[in-house]
Amino acid sequence: MSTGNQFSNSLAAADIATGLHPYTNARLHETKGPLIMERGEGIYVYDISGKQYIESFAGLWSVAIGFSEPRLVEAATKQMQKLPFYHTFNHISHEPNIRLAEKLVEISPEQFTRVSFTNSGSEANDTVIKMVWYVNNARGKPEKKKFLARTKGYHGVTMASGSLTGLLNNHRDFDLPIIPVIHLTTPHLRTSGHDGETEAEFTARLLKEIEDTILAEGPETIAAFIGEPLMAAAGVLVPPAGYWQGVEALCRKYDIFLIADEVVNGFGRLGTMFGSTYFRFKPDIMVTSKQLTSSYMPLAAILFTEEIYDILADNTAKIGTWGHGYTTTGHPVATAVALENLKIIEERDLVGNAARVGKVFMENLQQLSSHCLVGDVRGVGLMAAVEMVPDKSSRKGFSQFGKAGGKAFASALQNNLIVRVLGDQLIFCPPLIITEEQALEVVARARTTLEEVADFVSCEGVT
Repeated sequence: MSTGNQFSNSLAAADIATGLHPYTNARLHETKGPLIMERGEGIYVYDISGKQYIESFAGLWSVAIGFSEPRLVEAATKQMQKLPFYHTFNHISHEPNIRLAEKLVEISPEQFTRVSFTNSGSEANDTVIKMVWYVNNARGKPEKKKFLARTKGYHGVTMASGSLTGLLNNHRDFDLPIIPVIHLTTPHLRTSGHDGETEAEFTARLLKEIEDTILAEGPETIAAFIGEPLMAAAGVLVPPAGYWQGVEALCRKYDIFLIADEVVNGFGRLGTMFGSTYFRFKPDIMVTSKQLTSSYMPLAAILFTEEIYDILADNTAKIGTWGHGYTTTGHPVATAVALENLKIIEERDLVGNAARVGKVFMENLQQLSSHCLVGDVRGVGLMAAVEMVPDKSSRKGFSQFGKAGGKAFASALQNNLIVRVLGDQLIFCPPLIITEEQALEVVARARTTLEEVADFVSCEGVT
């Protein structure tokens, strides 16, 4: 390995010499090196040279209240001074753990009465898999082990949750999936619809596929259906009308648990507190993380119904324990930060802000649709995607996949804008505190970026 002279005696050199970054080409990183961030404030972050960027992706879909919020710093500090750690095993608890569970039940849809904590969305979905299997075994249905998920869906990266994820690079050379999971058609008309197919016809086809799969596999073998209300890592894919109502009806018909993965959608991202509320369906289990603490601390929460709890609780009485948990389950500092974070979201009406500013943001992003490279602009609330294509009249993307996207990411950085690039899609998910003026500035910088990418595509002959 060579780090190159340009990185000698620097943080970058140390990073290259010792680290392994998530979702990164490690060999490319050795020559490219890291962009090192030093501090953040509001919707802005600053690198070690002092350059300011608009963080239009909220870190990783997650910094709801912005960077360096003093109240979260104070909440963490106070809890660190009072009780920096304690576990929740064996009938032991602490106030932040109790109060946060109580708060989540209060603000969530009425069917949810119980809460279990983990450290991340991936761990939460792993726990849900175990919970579903445990409950089905307890109710005398041990054959109900299979999960229904969607192609391009994202549910984490641990062995079991990574199996639920429907993205190729999350499976390749990891020997996944390792659990019984069936990945169904991605519920997005533009990317998965047939030529000439209406939205209603597309919805009907997807629901038929789900029911046909259930019948082919045997309803007695299907444990659960899991999905993000609005798919995030797939490219901000909005489901067709009637899709979630149809999925819920099929789950009820065939005794299948319905799981909403709200790790990205939850706590205001779509202009409603939860994505399942926005799309009007009632899951049995809901998984949350990210904006729960604005990612200031690692934390995830699983919400579930009293019916599920009763079956699970009876089985713990039979066995003698719920044989699952993490050292830091319900960590006192993380749960204290989450409580203060949720207070801020409520006090500042950030859910309403996401709806109001999101409307302005989407209206102005839609104006980019006339650009020669833009094939689609889509989103809900403060969650949006701009898809770049070589031919606006076709569903097909660039044959040189990711080349235009790579240029877009680099150009955006030059324009003091951080976006997430997925293939050749620009993804936006700014902090919920963003103002209309700031949202318009994001659009302006994105427009400049698209112009630079168009010049690059033309000059380089990217097709």
